[in-house]
Amino acid sequence: MAVRVQTDDFDVGAETKVLTKGRTDIGAVVTFTGTVRGNTPDTPISSMTLEHYPGMTETELERVEAEAAARWPLAASLIIHRYGTLKPGDNIVLVITASAHRQAAFQAAEFLMDYLKSRAPFWKKETDDEGRGEWVDARESDDKAAARWQTPSKVIT
Repeated sequence: MAVRVQTDDFDVGAETKVLTKGRTDIGAVVTFTGTVRGNTPDTPISSMTLEHYPGMTETELERVEAEAAARWPLAASLIIHRYGTLKPGDNIVLVITASAHRQAAFQAAEFLMDYLKSRAPFWKKETDDEGRGEWVDARESDDKAAARWQTPSKVIT
């Protein structure tokens, strides 16, 4: 289990290879990569700036990763979250979950992403093509997705 908060980009394939190297107990690997959206119908986005409190953010991400490991039989997991100013198309977040079986890996990845989208201690500012910036809150749909994990799920292993 690992967490990294960094400015540098990441390579999904390389991170997956390192996480699973030599592991014969893994039958399923789920990866999710979040990227910066470009222009949407409502908002022309030229950049996104992510801020965090060093130390506190890593501790909180480690806590939620440990919760995922307690809920599902994970063999390995990784969360990488970037901060700083990113452009459309740039990677923001990588979540990798690995388990003996696919259902646990899929559910744990969804749980982690729902948390990251709604409750992780990052602050996001979207800047438009004219340089106007606006801080972004979690969407109601993100909060609803995260709420489904308030009661533990049954997992088939």
